[in-house]
Amino acid sequence: MSSRDLKSKKKASNLQRLNHKYRLVIMNDDTYEEVTAFRLSRKSVYIALSTLFVLLVTITVSTIVFTPLRYYIPGYGDLKQRREFIHLKLRTDSLEQALRQHDQYLDGLKKMITGDVPKALDTTTIKVPKVDNSTY
Repeated sequence: MSSRDLKSKKKASNLQRLNHKYRLVIMNDDTYEEVTAFRLSRKSVYIALSTLFVLLVTITVSTIVFTPLRYYIPGYGDLKQRREFIHLKLRTDSLEQALRQHDQYLDGLKKMITGDVPKALDTTTIKVPKVDNSTY
């Protein structure tokens, strides 16, 4: 037998194992009385758990999206609130800039009144051509 045949038989046996029936029995521990019994296969358990997982995710997502719980998630604000926040941020920035300019103006005015204004010296030299005064 080739390795290909072994692989195909192994795949077939794995697929057949999914359909094997198992019995799950729940018994009373004191009286050993059978309370309930279930006939299950691996495939049915997998399908049931997958369905349960999908339902839980769907319920969780819909609860967050369609209720006010979404406002507790960072970054998930209302569009109107986001626009208002941006507007307030821009306004605050412009007010800070105006306050800074006003403080600079008052500092300059205070220095001028007290006489602490530094005098800017003109340090550039002018090169004047020499004039020959002997011909005059």
